[in-house]
Amino acid sequence: MKIDTIIDRFDQHQPRLQEVGVGAREAAVAAIIKPGLLHTEVLFILRASKNGDPWSGQMAFPGGHRELSDASIRATAERETWEEIGLDLTQHGRYLGQLDQVRANPRGRNINMVVTPVVYMLENPDVQMSPNYEVADILWGSLNDMHTGNSLTEHRGGPGNWHQAYTGYRVGEEVVWGLTLRMLDHLFCLVDPGFTPRGIEAG
Repeated sequence: MKIDTIIDRFDQHQPRLQEVGVGAREAAVAAIIKPGLLHTEVLFILRASKNGDPWSGQMAFPGGHRELSDASIRATAERETWEEIGLDLTQHGRYLGQLDQVRANPRGRNINMVVTPVVYMLENPDVQMSPNYEVADILWGSLNDMHTGNSLTEHRGGPGNWHQAYTGYRVGEEVVWGLTLRMLDHLFCLVDPGFTPRGIEAG
């Protein structure tokens, strides 16, 4: 999966939007890609364990809730990335575009949130990052291995005592699944129209 192909696809992409109704919150995440030695790679964070957080301990893209002070949803992604991992995307990232919005409504939690994935190419691969207390680790995963299914695995997880088997991608010792997997589906479908999504529309 070449970065030039990803850039070309975003030039003509019009993301599908979700209705943000009364009571719904908005959030944004940054999907940050870079050329690796063999494959195009994408950045994930491992969220620190936190009571009451439905995504505690999960792999995710950096991001969070939109604040009133954010000029745009893109500004939300950039601010949250700076706060969580100390990466200034306005200086070190090239904005490529937005993926289809997804609705986050995790099973077992009364949350209604529309999330916008914003995609960037890291232009300075040597930039130093400094994760804050919300982030346990920063990991890079191969987009090629995910797209082809080479890193495909099964994950069991869920809030509280509720557990179900999910499709996921192995990245190091961790598994990318749930909401982040659905965002990756949208990226792969954009780059490869013949791609069959592997995620589910829940959680």
